[in-house]
Amino acid sequence: MLTLAPFTATHVAAVKRVRLAEEQVKFVGTAESFLEDQSETTHLHIIKMADEIIGYFKLDIEYWSTHPFCPKNGLGLRAFVIDCQRQGQGLGTLAATTLVPYAQARYPEFESIYLTVNCRNPAAITCYLKGGFEDTNEKYLDGPAGPQHIMKASLFRKHSSAI
Repeated sequence: MLTLAPFTATHVAAVKRVRLAEEQVKFVGTAESFLEDQSETTHLHIIKMADEIIGYFKLDIEYWSTHPFCPKNGLGLRAFVIDCQRQGQGLGTLAATTLVPYAQARYPEFESIYLTVNCRNPAAITCYLKGGFEDTNEKYLDGPAGPQHIMKASLFRKHSSAI
């Protein structure tokens, strides 16, 4: 079973064991850079399969301050990683799908999640689309690795109406 959880200091060694293919590092950085980026506004999270940490991601509560396309009530998803040995098994899509209810529960004051994904990373684009994100049909041009698609997912809970 795949689960998401907040990162704690007990996860450091396991996160450092998560590996990326060399060509992916330019898009998301290394495990070390992930660990160094924790702050009051950048919250680290892990992706687990059973008891094994297979990935990680960041949720940025002030993404809007550096990404003008994101409203103040939008979370930013950054450095979404699945270990290279576990890629191609649908786990990234499953984690992306699991992310929306996870964020709804932990960040109820936010209405959406925004991310940018490099135009040269079709596997990640497909993963996010299958995971419930939509392409806004806009590009973010200030990324360090070239033009990026801007994608978003709604965090609004759908309510059933009684008839």
